[in-house]
Amino acid sequence: MKYFAVCTFLLFSCFASAFAQDTELQLAKQFAANGEQQKALDIYQKLYKQDNESYFGVYVNTLLELKKFDEAEGITKKMIRKHAGDHQYIITLGTAYTQQGEVDKANALYDELVRNLPPDQGEISALASQFYQNANIEYAIRIFEKGRKMLHNDALFSYELINLYRYKRDKAALTEEYLNFLPANPAFISQAENTLAGLYENAADYDILRIAVLKRIQKDPQQPLYPQLLTWQFMQQKEFDQALNQALALSRRLNDDGSSVFELCSTLEGNDAYDAAIRGYEYLISKGKDSPYYISSKIELINTKNQKVTSGKYTEDDLLSLEKNYNALLDEFGKNVNTVFAMQKLANLEAFKLHKLDEAQKILEEAVAIPGVNRTLLASCKLDLGDISLLSGKPWNATLLYSQVELDNQASAIGQDAKYRNAKLAYYTGDFTWAKGQLDVLKAATSELIANDALNLSLLISESLFADSTGAALKMFARADLLIYAEQPEKAMHTLDSIDTKYPANSLADGILMAKSRLLIQQKDYPAAVILLKKIAQEYGTGLWADDAIFMLADIYENQLSDKEQAKIYYQKIITDYAGSLWINEARKRFRLLRGDKNDAS
Repeated sequence: MKYFAVCTFLLFSCFASAFAQDTELQLAKQFAANGEQQKALDIYQKLYKQDNESYFGVYVNTLLELKKFDEAEGITKKMIRKHAGDHQYIITLGTAYTQQGEVDKANALYDELVRNLPPDQGEISALASQFYQNANIEYAIRIFEKGRKMLHNDALFSYELINLYRYKRDKAALTEEYLNFLPANPAFISQAENTLAGLYENAADYDILRIAVLKRIQKDPQQPLYPQLLTWQFMQQKEFDQALNQALALSRRLNDDGSSVFELCSTLEGNDAYDAAIRGYEYLISKGKDSPYYISSKIELINTKNQKVTSGKYTEDDLLSLEKNYNALLDEFGKNVNTVFAMQKLANLEAFKLHKLDEAQKILEEAVAIPGVNRTLLASCKLDLGDISLLSGKPWNATLLYSQVELDNQASAIGQDAKYRNAKLAYYTGDFTWAKGQLDVLKAATSELIANDALNLSLLISESLFADSTGAALKMFARADLLIYAEQPEKAMHTLDSIDTKYPANSLADGILMAKSRLLIQQKDYPAAVILLKKIAQEYGTGLWADDAIFMLADIYENQLSDKEQAKIYYQKIITDYAGSLWINEARKRFRLLRGDKNDAS
């Protein structure tokens, strides 16, 4: 019983002591956080003397912060004598020397450790880790590099060196290390590309990779990963033709199925590099009908040609040539689940560019009747069919199709699009009260674009009806809006010009300017659009369309007129003057990209 009581007492004493130490440690940390380093030091010194080794680190670091170098050296040397084989104390002594300005003495200690490095992978890693923990990146790298030589294995420590070079922002060394690492670890190529993209800042940096890869290709021309990296480098530099050349050369050498080329072509198309994408698709088609990408490439080739033509100035003959290509494709492969996307593109070409509404309606009706069509694609075709019904003067058919898509795709982006089109139909046909009710619901849509458009149209209806309860001028404006959507610019412009003549007291001045700007953009007349958008920004700076006009100006300057400085000015204006705009997040993102903020490039 007495023995039990003694044990209990000792155990309680240990717990009490540990609790007291923990309380004092927390107090010391609080003193340190408040800048009261001397008070913290007094506690650390007390704890160190009670339990020498456990509190060595915080004690010596506080001594160094207070520049009590002699004391720091003294207790560190004592620990070195006590633990002759533990290198962390030698590194700590070196840190004390460095903080006193005695760098040579510190390096002498470190060099001795490097010279006596044992040929043991575990000990090499442990020592390098100790240097890293003491923020001595250079010696950590030296130890790993020497360890490789000692163990005669250049593949060792790659992951550690990659992290160290990245931390150090040593672009050349990081590039070389990745080129050492990736051939045996190709699954890490995406990680490597993301890391390098975050570190590289200009063309000279990407040249480091290009030169290094070209040297590797000379030594190992059969390694497929090197051309893959070269392709990525050219894409980052927007040298699209060169990127495609590399991808094609690799595909030919490997005699593969062309999957990487097909994926690259899609990226090229997204970057408006239409000629390069067309060349890539033509290569895939040349591989023959047995190629898995033959049909897809045929379809995408025509779609890319479509984008190329319609994104610039085009003639009637250009459009008719595209129509002929789509029909030839459908004749070759038939109208089936694999060609529905091409059928949809053809219908849009006929409806909005060639104004062949009956032909467009017929092909979309055939498309939606094909069994097994992807749910989202089917819904998209039905929405387009609804648009064509609207343009054909059949609003009842249009609203039935929109409502069907909305019902079948509730709470999804395409369902919200259908709801928005139904609201827009009511607006076009003059049912402003019902339209506004639907638009007010859509102001909370998950799609920012739909939410912004719904908000603007709702406010337009409110402001116009407040100024004119009959809505006569607004009905005329809505007709012009529908003509813009139908891509009938002459009729739309005439209708817009007639509003002021017929209803001189209308409140739609800035809306008319915005509609005319959209017409000019549709016709690719960007300089003329800029004039009208600037007028909105200057004369109606607090109006409904001000932030939209400013964002559109920035977008035109950035992507159409190649004036990055002007684009930055207008993106900045959105950020500073229109904090409540739905464009603010996109404006901030684009502004930072133009300014060169690497963290926002993703």
